[in-house]
Amino acid sequence: MAEKKTLTVRQIRSANRKPDIQAQTLRGLGLGKIRRTRTLEDTPSVRGMINAVKHLVEIVEEKK
Repeated sequence: MAEKKTLTVRQIRSANRKPDIQAQTLRGLGLGKIRRTRTLEDTPSVRGMINAVKHLVEIVEEKK
């Protein structure tokens, strides 16, 4: 069985004073506090969520 690709994402900015949908997207990614990191499966839906809040997060690592 092939290993799934993963992404490690870190929140670098606060969701304060941003539209509520962006805060909800961060919560959907498992983030919510600055410098919190999560390792997520690399799927189109996760990539879309990251793209929606790309000014608040950074991709730390991509694994194949």
